[in-house]
This record gives sequence, C-alpha cells and structure tokens, in this order.
Amino acid sequence: MPLMMSEEGFENDESDYHTLPRARVTYRRRGIEWLVCGGWKFLCTSCCDWLINICRKKKELKARTVWLGYPEKCEEKYPKNSIKNQKYNIFTFIPGVLYEQFKFFLNLYFLVVSCSQFVPALKIGYLYTYWAPLNQRIPSDMVFLRTSEKTGSCFIRTDQLDGETDWKLKVAVSCTQRLPALGDLFSISAYVYAQKPQLDIHGFEGTFTREDSDPPIHESLSIENTLWASTVVASGTVIGVVIYTGKETRSVMNTSNPKNKVGLLDLELNQLTKALFLALVALSIVMVTLQGFVGPWYRNLFRFLLLFSYIIPISLRVNLDMGKAAYGWMIMKDEHIPGTVVRTSTIPEELGRLVYLLTDKTGTLTQNEMIFKRLHLGTVSYGTDTMDEIQNHIINSYSQMFAQASGNGTSSTPSRKSQSSTPKVRKSVSSRIHEAVKAIALCHNVTPVYESRAGVISETEYAEVDQDFSDENRTYQASSPDEVALVQWTESVGLTLVNRDLTSMQLKTPGGQILTYSILQIFPFTSESKRMGIIVRDESTAEITFYMKGADVAMSSIVQYNDWLEEECGNMAREGLRTLVVAKKSLTEEQYQDFENRYSQAKLSIHDRTLKVAAVVESVEREMELLCLTGVEDQLQADVRPALEMLRNAGIKIWMLTGDKLETATCIAKSSHLVSRTQDIHIFRPVTNRGEAHLELNAFRRKHDCALVIAGDSLEVCLKYYEHELVELACQCPAVVCCRCSPTQKAHIVKLLQQHTGKRTCAIGDGGNDVSMIQAADCGIGIEGKEGKQASLAADFSITQFKHIGRLLMVHGRNSYKRSAALGQFVMHRGLIISTMQAVFSSVFYFASVPLYQGFLMVGYATIYTMFPVFSLVLDQDVKPEMALLYPELYKDLTKGRSLSFKTFLIWVLISIYQGGILMYGALVLFESEFVHVVAISFTALILTELLMVALTIRTWHWLMVVAEFLSLGCYVASLAFLNEYFGIGRVSFGAFLDVAFITTVTFLWKVSAITVVSCLPLYILKYLKRKLSPPSYSKLTS
Repeated sequence: MPLMMSEEGFENDESDYHTLPRARVTYRRRGIEWLVCGGWKFLCTSCCDWLINICRKKKELKARTVWLGYPEKCEEKYPKNSIKNQKYNIFTFIPGVLYEQFKFFLNLYFLVVSCSQFVPALKIGYLYTYWAPLNQRIPSDMVFLRTSEKTGSCFIRTDQLDGETDWKLKVAVSCTQRLPALGDLFSISAYVYAQKPQLDIHGFEGTFTREDSDPPIHESLSIENTLWASTVVASGTVIGVVIYTGKETRSVMNTSNPKNKVGLLDLELNQLTKALFLALVALSIVMVTLQGFVGPWYRNLFRFLLLFSYIIPISLRVNLDMGKAAYGWMIMKDEHIPGTVVRTSTIPEELGRLVYLLTDKTGTLTQNEMIFKRLHLGTVSYGTDTMDEIQNHIINSYSQMFAQASGNGTSSTPSRKSQSSTPKVRKSVSSRIHEAVKAIALCHNVTPVYESRAGVISETEYAEVDQDFSDENRTYQASSPDEVALVQWTESVGLTLVNRDLTSMQLKTPGGQILTYSILQIFPFTSESKRMGIIVRDESTAEITFYMKGADVAMSSIVQYNDWLEEECGNMAREGLRTLVVAKKSLTEEQYQDFENRYSQAKLSIHDRTLKVAAVVESVEREMELLCLTGVEDQLQADVRPALEMLRNAGIKIWMLTGDKLETATCIAKSSHLVSRTQDIHIFRPVTNRGEAHLELNAFRRKHDCALVIAGDSLEVCLKYYEHELVELACQCPAVVCCRCSPTQKAHIVKLLQQHTGKRTCAIGDGGNDVSMIQAADCGIGIEGKEGKQASLAADFSITQFKHIGRLLMVHGRNSYKRSAALGQFVMHRGLIISTMQAVFSSVFYFASVPLYQGFLMVGYATIYTMFPVFSLVLDQDVKPEMALLYPELYKDLTKGRSLSFKTFLIWVLISIYQGGILMYGALVLFESEFVHVVAISFTALILTELLMVALTIRTWHWLMVVAEFLSLGCYVASLAFLNEYFGIGRVSFGAFLDVAFITTVTFLWKVSAITVVSCLPLYILKYLKRKLSPPSYSKLTS
C-alpha cells in the first residue's frame, strides 16, 4: 500500500507521488460490454460537456481593484449581478423533459410499440394504449464602508450562507465611517484591492487605500469588513462597495446545480426490463425460425414482437408511480411523525436502501441553545446547583472593593494594592472567582442590544437616552452561541455587560456601579488558532490586561504549568460539555506600544498576512496566568441520542458535516453519542501540502475502529492528492465528523461517497447552506427550523424534528421498498404468464402470429380484472411498525437488495412459464371437444390464478385487500354474462361465440378449477416448506 511507508523513510519528492497505483480509481470497462452497460451515456455526457465548454469558456478569476465613485477606472468587465437558478429555459424544456422520460428503456420501448400501431401491416389490436432598508438581503459581495449605527458596526444574519443562526458583527472601514457626511464617499480618491473570488466564506484579504490624504491612508481588510451576498442586515443600514457580483459571489460559488434523482429500485427494474426485451426478441426470432422464414418474415417478426409485448407490461410504470404516490400519502398521514411533507413522488423506496447518512449539526442535531454548566478553578469546581456561592463571592468582592475605594477617596488605590500583592501570596478562592468572572465578562465579542420603546425612539437614540440599561430590554448578539451563554452567566452571578462599541465596553457590578474598559485590540477566533483574545485598559486604574480563552489543545502550551487542566478537560468532555480555558496576562504601557506597532505593520502586508499577524500575536501569548475552565452544554434536539443509536444499529454510517469549529463539532459528536463512549477519536492534524497529507494519512491508517474528525481545509488538501485513499479509510470508520465545511465541500463529500462506494446516501439539514448537500444526495431530508424553510423546500422529504427520521426510514422506507419490489415483480409476472400462453397458442397453430385474446380482454386483464388485487400489495407489510422500530437490525437486510434481484426475478420468470404452460396446455387438453371455448376457459383460469397468486404473495392481510379480491372476481363474472362476444376464439377467423349456458355447467367449473389448482397448489406447498425450513429473519421475531 502506498501509505504504509515509514515516516523516517519518507522523502518529499514529487516524482514519488506519480508512481502511486491509481488503477482502482481510473479503471474503466472497455469494449462492447462497457458500451452496452452505460458507456454510451458517458460518451454522450462527455460530448455535451465538451460542446458547452467550447461555447462558454470559463473566465479566469482574478484579484481586482475597485475605485469608489470612479467606474471608468475599471479596466475589466465583471459578471452582471444576476443569478439564474432555473433548471430549464424555453429552448431546453421540451428536450430536457423528453430525455428525462425516455432515458428509461421501459418508456422508450412503449413509445416504439405505440407508434408501430399506426402501421396497418403491424396492427394487432386497438390503440388503448442597491439601497436597501432594514432586514433586506445583501444583493452582492461587498466591502462594508459605512453604517447608520454610531458604533461603526452592524449585525448580519448568515443562516442561509453558513447555517449558523447567530448574528455576526461586521465592522465598517474606519476611514470611511469617520467621514462627516454620506456624500463625502464620492468626493474622496480611494480604492479597494480585493483578492480573487474563491469558495471560502470564512476568509478574505484586501486593503483599503485613500490617496488624497497626507500621508495616504492604508487599512487592512479582513472577513469582518465584508458583507456577503444572501446574508441579511439585522441592525441599521449599511453602505458598501461591490467587489464580487453574480456567479463570482461566495453564495453562488458554493451552490451546485440540482440533479434529477432516480431511485435504485427504478434503475434495477430498468435493467430487468432490458433482460425481458432480450427474451422478447429471442422468443420472436425462435417463432420466425420455426416458421421457416416463409413469406415476409421480417413483418412476422415484428408482429411476434408486438404479440409478446406483454412480456414488458406498460402497466408496470403506471402501477409503480401510483404506488409511490400512495407511499407519500401514507407518510404524510402518519400521526407519529406530524408535519412531515413528501415533496417528490419518485424515490420513496430510497428511504429503505440507505447506507450513509450525512447530517448537519446546528439546528439539526442541536437546538443551538447553550447553557453554562460548570466552572472549574483548579482546586474547586462549581456546578448548576452551587452557582449561588459564586454570586455571593462576587457581591462581597465588589462591595469590599468599593467600600475601600470610598474610604480612601479613590477607586484605584485598592485595586493597585491588590494587584501588587497578588503575585506574592496565594490568592483566596474569592479573589480567584472574582478574576475568573471578570475575565469571562470581558473576553468575548458579544454586544448588548436594547429594544426601542414602542417604536417612538430609534435604536441609536434610545441607546443614548436610556442609560439605566434595563435588564428586560437587553438581548445579547454574537457570532457564537457559546459566548452569549458565558455573558448571560456572568449576568446571572452579578457582573453584567451593559454597553459595548468598537472602542469600549461597560460592566455593571451587583451594587449598580459602572466599570468602563477601553478595547485596545481584539483577536477573533479562527479554526487555525482555536482561541480568541482581547486587550483592554481599565479606565479607573489605566492597567492593560490581555485576556484569552480557547480550546485546551491550543491553551495548554500558552498558560503556566499546572497539573489539573488536562484531566478536568477530559472529565467535562465526557459529560458532553464544550470546554474553554480562560487566561490573562498584564502588560505595561511600553510592552503594549511595541506590540501595537508590530501588529499594525503585519496587518498591512499583502503577502502572507495571516502568518505574519499570527507570529506577532504569539509573541505575547507566553506564560499566561490560568484563571479557570468553563463548561457549556449545547442542548440537543429531542431524542437525538436514541435516534442516532437506532440508525447505527440499522447499519447506517453517520457522517456529521458542519461549518462549526472543530472543538464544538467534537463535543456534539460525543454528547449526541454519534461517537460511542468506547470509541477513540482520531483528530486529523491540519495539513497544507502533499507531504504533510501523506504522513497524516499514514498515521490514520494505523488506527483501528476509531472515529475521524477532520477540518475542511485539511480535507481539501487530502482530496487533491489522495482522494481514493482518504475515502477508503474514512468509510471504514464507524463515524466521521467534518468541521469548517463550506456548502460546496458538503456536496462534494456526498458525491465522493456515491462514486467510491456505490451505496445510497441521505443528507439531512435545516439551513440554506445544506441545500447543495441535500440536492446532491440520493435522498434529501430537510428540517423546518430556526434557519427558515430553504432546506425543507429543496429537500425530497421534510420533517419537523430529527427524531422522526427513525420512523421515516425503519417503517416507511422498509414498507415502500418491500411493496414496490413485490408490486414490480408481480406486474412483470402478470405480463410473462399471458405471453407464455400466447407462445403456446402460436406453437399449437403452426406458429401463426395471431393474438390469443382480443382488444377488451387484454385491456381488462391489466385493469379491471386484476388491477385492484395487484395494487393492493401497496398495503402489505412483512413486519409491524413497532417491530421494525424495536429491531432496527432488520434494516440491514434491505440494503443488500434481496427483495428485487436477478435471483428473485428468475424465480418469477420460472413461475410464469410454469403457470402459463399449465393454463394453456390444460385448456387445450381438458377441453379438446369444446375447443371453440378455449378463450373463455383459459382466460377464466388465468384470472383465478392471478387472484390466488396475489393471496399467496400477501404477508399481512388488510380489509381492502379482501374487498379488492372479491370486487375483481365479481367484475369478471359479470363480464362473462354481459360481454360474452369478447370471449370468442376470433370472430373473423372462426365465427364461434360462447354459449352462456356452457359456463354454468359442472364440467366447465370443475375443469377450470382443476387447471387453476394444478397451476397454484405446488407454489403454495413450496412457500409453506420454505417458511418452515428457511424462515426469513423477521418471522423469527413475530412468532
């Protein structure tokens, strides 16, 4: 294996990689077999793609410079800001619809057969057969220049882009925000440099330059200065400069075109139809050969093809489509899964064939509601039942502080005294709690928002007038629900965040005093750093403090040595809590000024900006004082754990694809029991090139029976160089978690599983960012939730809660597949048996191409005489719903496809040949003296046989099945009495008609009964013996 070389023997030589065996991936069948088995589709698709690429060459994406107010300076033409998501246009609609219908051999065959009846010689019967107000979507990708909010920032909602329901804080370019009036935007000489369009919705690099100032102003632009298309402005109004339009916007680049989904059962039936067609052609050739190719043999050949055309019954498609509609109705009427909507009528059977389930996290597995659960200080731990102790410590701490301050006449003296003495002696528990709570209240990116009074005062005016910061009007907004939960917790213990803008924040103590802090720097969370930090200055003491919080894997090397952090992080993780390590470091004024100079220079770099900025920040992230460890619980959706356990027991492998952080995704995977307690987790280390990917895949290959957690950027690198190897290893894992995934990556992962495994996939999500994944999967399920209905409307099935997926798959998926398999094979049996009788009849009459049954009888056979009993198979069930939910292991058998296979198909073919031969030869032998009545005799036995075969096939009787059986029998008896002219053996050739009195004789009745018994009794005996000697797995549970 190419990935088994040792790390010591590894050399980063590009030539080595080209020698890796890739035959497993590039292998293609060639020759006639390849062409017949689907190669023609591959060739057609390749030709169409080539023509499209010739007609519409893809434009190379480039970085661009956009001038404010000077469009004539733009040298290049960029796409129009219009997005077309329609599937067809006026030219492609008719060809497209015709292709989708006639790509199935069954439909194409019926078209040819129908058209042949317009040729008189072949006829054998009758033809029966801008400026935007508040809460508006941003129309294009923009750089944020100015806002009506005096803070210079605004909130946007990104739920339809990344699936996260939390509001994101965006910051206007400070140079343009400071301009006195809006019109000044067009009087300055300034431009924006933006990197080339790309898929990454979490990153952006650019610069803003104003040339008409002295000296020129240069500002670095990052993701916080952007407004992506399809996001929604949640506060104030915004003005920006457009940098990407139309198909170059992030939202469009992360959207894939929907495909027409075809169920696996339909594909299997299409293959069986081709086999039946080959049998039809072979039988017709045999008949013409036995004729001796006399006369116009080619015309006789075509007539035989039409005579035996019931081998491929047109009612097959009709019955299956009606069955699919019935399954959809049953799903929507199921009171155990209320609110479920079936939006497609083509693939309900797919619910019973799934092997991989790819699920979103936020809003799908979780409610996205965080609750603070645990605070650990190293020597003491506080839970939900002891939070009142923390509140008492905070009240006492601040009351003592302000009492000392009032006694000394200044608030700075006690603080300075305590600061100077704390390094000397061991801090008390009270002071440690005080420091920890203050750090949590300051180290975040949360903004308090106040509602206006009955709409009389605007939001900005209200913020100025109402300085009492009333609790009932306050809500918190942040890009992470974890941060909101932490700030809400500090409020509950007495330290409240009451105001925040870009440069300062204010805290209210339990006594009502206001503490003001200047914000000097903020270091936002990134997937690479796994931490966020803030540098603040206490206005009362002028002390500068650097606070930081982050994941334990990132913070353990930053904080001072301790012997408890790793153990407690593990304990909290096992409880399903999301952990954050909080630390601080005091800075002198000189230390901060030196840092600020180096940081500003790094942010203006165009090349390697991220690396340079990270290096400067890391220079102060050393020997930080560990304050506390926090534990927050993300509330799971109702009954998620038992639902996931049921799916795992059913043999379904579950992959979680989320745009959230690695640590968050890992915690949810544990708390939801997506990863069981006994399983190890392998976190795929970040890789950026081929060599690192090679080594990390080697390390992963050595692990056994462990869940995989991998970030989106590392996944992209591995797929670029080692696609097959990565997918092969990941498919062996019991669970896979992909974090920081873009919408395009989610859809790409779905397609990779389909290509490399050939198994059926299901994707479930609740946000607009899940639409591509839902549409790419074989079966897409949308959840109506907080993120709107975009995923629900784009999905094949819509549910209201994740727990409903268990019943949807175990019960309705099982029933839909089993019923369609039985229905499809029975309809084919119904056509095969009458074609066998036609073949026997033609053989007896010197291979004449004369139809056995005329017009109405052929139509009545497939409709009024047998349709109701056959279609009643859609009510059959082999296992009760309660049993299917109690023993999800039964679902594993469905994925093997044993209910409809070449084996079962051949069994039905043999049954049809046996019964057709018995019915026809029996009629000829027993009624030799009444040969003119052979049509009535054989047709009566045929109808009785079909009704008995339906009864033989049924596993659980429903009262409608009994009604259908007797209704069909009654219709046939009435036909014998009132439509007797149709039962002659050929009105033109023989001129003999049925005598009604004959069918009432005992001779007719017992001979027809004898033929019917001979055709059916052996099958009943065989079925009884099979159930006794080799019972199916479900029968053991029901007995």
